[in-house]
Amino acid sequence: MSLDDLVTELDRRLAAADAALTADYRGDRGVRQPVHTVYVPADRYDVRTVADWGAQARAALDEYAGSAADLAKILNVEVGDDVYDRVRAKLEREPIEDLRVDFEDGYGNRPDDEEDAAAVAVAQAFAAGVPTPYQGLRIKSLEAPTRRRAVRTLDLFLEHLGAIGDGFVITLPKVTSVEQVEAMVFVLETLERKHGKPPLKFEIQVETPQAILGADGSALIARMIKAGGARVTGLHYGTYDYSASLGVAAAYQSMEHPVADHAKDVMQLAAAGTGVFVSDGSTNVLPVGEAVHDAWRLHFRLVRRSLARGIYQGWDMHPAQLPTRFAATYLFYREGFDQAAQRLRAYLGDGESGYLDEPATAAALAGFMLRGIECGAIETSEFDDNDLARLARRAAPES
Repeated sequence: MSLDDLVTELDRRLAAADAALTADYRGDRGVRQPVHTVYVPADRYDVRTVADWGAQARAALDEYAGSAADLAKILNVEVGDDVYDRVRAKLEREPIEDLRVDFEDGYGNRPDDEEDAAAVAVAQAFAAGVPTPYQGLRIKSLEAPTRRRAVRTLDLFLEHLGAIGDGFVITLPKVTSVEQVEAMVFVLETLERKHGKPPLKFEIQVETPQAILGADGSALIARMIKAGGARVTGLHYGTYDYSASLGVAAAYQSMEHPVADHAKDVMQLAAAGTGVFVSDGSTNVLPVGEAVHDAWRLHFRLVRRSLARGIYQGWDMHPAQLPTRFAATYLFYREGFDQAAQRLRAYLGDGESGYLDEPATAAALAGFMLRGIECGAIETSEFDDNDLARLARRAAPES
């Protein structure tokens, strides 16, 4: 058998595996990942919400850390004027990157007429409010007790929403089975036809042990991603529901508890190469009253921890968490910029870095640079955006 004949036979034998790899692991979607998701209960959302959060975040920064030196002393890290000014400018320009109006735990169980009215009001406010790069709503779960209410809210919301932007996403909470993901796809297909909407996307919220380990011992989260196909954009970790469901005492429920790390490790493994974003959860320790500095230190440390673990998104639940969200994020990218840039230049044949980087690491370096640019942490004219996207193995942006 000639070499050409051998390779032809290998192509035939591996055709199905090649096709499955391409279908299941689509790679980077070519779109920006928000650094956070802000949750606002449906009854507290209106057209002023984004501006109000920005104003409250700036007021907290001014009151408790009026200078870079003040913030550095509180957080016990070096914070230069440049970072401080960037954080404050971000709170003015784009305080929320991803907004989620909550009809689930943050909203609670209300009479049907009350939630009906809220769904309509939120949809109308979306059209008139300040747009954010990503926005959407969290419906109730598709578990039997809340199934009808979840679909009813989404139906009313879509009926009154009007045009849907590229960043619109729905969060499906408390997913316990692959069948619920399949059912969500069916719901979206049905409501799209009913209301004349484009294909809708959704996130899977991982806050039940069943999502991580099924009754048959399999890791269901990977199967959930496959079941949702291109509609699934993210996996979001639910800190407190997940921890509580494993019996962790309330005082020890945290984003850094070992059970949380295990769940997020599984999520990262399942999402790797699929184009699905992974988001960490939240801390319920709020920076209010006399606890602002302690809460800021905790939030800052948790955000930095997530970033170091390769999880580039988390939840924020209070306006005063935004200063430390952006401070932690900006410092992460700015501290790593010089070395990343040097290594990337060396990889491209321009100088030495002391590292022998392979293509996969070059992709990670380029991805790091792009994330820093997209959130406003760094600005660079050293690299062409198209070159960075190519090195980061980003696909063409979603249409």
